Amino acid sequence: MMDQLIVALGIAAFFAGMIDAVVGGGGLIQIPALFSAMPNMAPATLLGTNKFASVWGTVAAAHGYARKIRVQWSTALPAAIAAFALSFVGAYTVTHVSPDFFRKLLPVVLVAVAIYTLSKKDFGSVHAPVHAGRTEKIAAILVGSCIGFYDGFFGPGTGSFLVFLFVRFFGFDFLSSSAVAKVVNVACNVAALLWFGYSGHVLWQLGAVMAVCNVCGSLIGIRLAMRYGTGFVRVLFLIVVGSLIVKTTYDAFLR
Repeated sequence: MMDQLIVALGIAAFFAGMIDAVVGGGGLIQIPALFSAMPNMAPATLLGTNKFASVWGTVAAAHGYARKIRVQWSTALPAAIAAFALSFVGAYTVTHVSPDFFRKLLPVVLVAVAIYTLSKKDFGSVHAPVHAGRTEKIAAILVGSCIGFYDGFFGPGTGSFLVFLFVRFFGFDFLSSSAVAKVVNVACNVAALLWFGYSGHVLWQLGAVMAVCNVCGSLIGIRLAMRYGTGFVRVLFLIVVGSLIVKTTYDAFLR
């Protein structure tokens, strides 16, 4: 029985890594799989195990993108540092403030993101950065701070939000945005993992198996993104955002 459970979670981790490497949203697969497979386990432990498994896939994706395309490090690094710091603030805040407001607002924000992306047919098709120098660093820090806090405080859709923000406010195409988003995502995941690990909320052996599968899926996802380019990333982005809309609406209003 345990072997079947591990195999099922490994398969889920593989597909989560593949999708997450392209546009984010791997948690849509991996987290429900963990909660379904081990319903009696403490939620914090399942979330910690998810972070341990996914952080390695995110690192692999960031490294894979860096080898294949030019990552905008002048944007990625300030955003990643800010995200790392603010994710701790978000995690601390959630212990004092209920995230119910975010839970109800999130579907509305996601619908706006989907409508905006659909209405602009050339959105994210051309890589034409609009910031440089000090302005770029300040904008990157602001984005990293906001997303880092959100990831620590609440979290769903972090990777997809990053992709959208780097396209919308920095002028990147979808492929370049995914690359930068992975670097920032690494910072968010490492910060969260440090907290979960310190608190004893990680199943290390299961997480290690899922991490290997997540990395394998991530490598496949990078190959798909590189082969089919920005158009493929845009379509998958819309699919993931659509799935997030359904899930977050159910969680906020129907559960």
